[in-house]
Amino acid sequence: MDRQQEFVLRTVEERDIRFIRLWFTDVLGVLKSVAVAPAELESAFSEGIGFDGSAIEGLTRVYEADMIAKPDPTTFQVLPWRGDRHGTGRMFCDILTPDGEPSLADSRNVLKRALAKASDKGFTFYTHPEVEFYLFNQLTSPDEKLVPVDRGGYFDHLARGSTHDFRRAAITMLESMGISVEFSHHEAGPGQNEIDLRYADALTTADNLMTFRTVVKEVALEQGVFASFMPKPLPQEPGSGMHTHMSLFEDDRNAFHEPGAQFELSKTARQFIAGLLVHAGEITAITNQYVNSYKRLWGGQEAPSYVSWGHNNRSALVRVPMYKPGKGNSSRVEYRALDSAANPYLAFAVILAAGLKGIEAGYELPESTEDSVWELTDAERRALGITPLPHNLDEAIGLMEKSELVAETLGEHVFQYFLRNKRQEWDAYSAQVTPYELERFLQFL
Repeated sequence: MDRQQEFVLRTVEERDIRFIRLWFTDVLGVLKSVAVAPAELESAFSEGIGFDGSAIEGLTRVYEADMIAKPDPTTFQVLPWRGDRHGTGRMFCDILTPDGEPSLADSRNVLKRALAKASDKGFTFYTHPEVEFYLFNQLTSPDEKLVPVDRGGYFDHLARGSTHDFRRAAITMLESMGISVEFSHHEAGPGQNEIDLRYADALTTADNLMTFRTVVKEVALEQGVFASFMPKPLPQEPGSGMHTHMSLFEDDRNAFHEPGAQFELSKTARQFIAGLLVHAGEITAITNQYVNSYKRLWGGQEAPSYVSWGHNNRSALVRVPMYKPGKGNSSRVEYRALDSAANPYLAFAVILAAGLKGIEAGYELPESTEDSVWELTDAERRALGITPLPHNLDEAIGLMEKSELVAETLGEHVFQYFLRNKRQEWDAYSAQVTPYELERFLQFL
């Protein structure tokens, strides 16, 4: 038994923790949980906990149902909303087959494989997400209209406002679990908030995001409201994105930084951005996985709709933030398509794969776009070689289906399951008769 496992067992005993929740995600990024008693923890570390994988979305097929959840002791934390007395701990798990091999259908394993490929090239992948979400008053019936908890706007300070109190409570809870927060503020939409997590390696960030979504929902329930990470819950208001800053490091050196270069971006960074641009369309089904995601992307209000990059250009898909002269570690790029409902393990894996492909193949980075891409005409965009992102989930699925890069990154099982699930979602969505259609056409036609 290693030191980290011993630390977990000692902490469980000293703090009188009665339940340990083992967490993992399905292919769509939905959090799953099984609780074990402290007496079972040593066995869970050595042998894992068996469960029926066929009951989990996309995890395995019925005839290979037995799976094993093996806790990662480095992710142990006490859940602060369960109280101090007889508390509850949690750990993320790796999913294994009965013979102890990593499951090819485990989202966390998909990201681990992508990170291992980067590591083989000498890189560590760091990410820093800016997570947006809405807070609404509780609904008392399914037909009730959504009412945001306030009418605030971007960076508004609301005296004794519920969102101010909410963010303070959520951040306190996150930091008690070892998740560092960099910034928080009111966003542009009514009841919309943003909390930015501090830079960390991509696997830690993905684990932190799964915890983050749970914490936000728990704090909202405690305060009598509800939180939603839906990409576009309100038709006339901004959508909720998850702009993600990223960089590659070689040991302690930022591989994206080159003093004296344009925007202080190294050749590696330029090739990484080129990879993101070339493969943007085919990874969009992963980074924006719901039919509602495309109402954010094509709804304006700072959501990227076109494949372009720019220095400090918030209309671009890839933005190079203002660098800090003399601070090489601050050089980074920001991918702006991601929404906060994505499966972070799969999303980070395909983004990393696209960037690495640009480096491996030596992609040339086109000229940056410093004008607002939204204000250009179609002819001007075509002249600049700026192409649109997929307009809807159907288009995104079609591009993903042809992508060798996404198939290789996800693995055949996850790739095929994800496509099948999203086709079903699109077919079900397309079959709906919406209130818009009834209001527009029922009496007119």
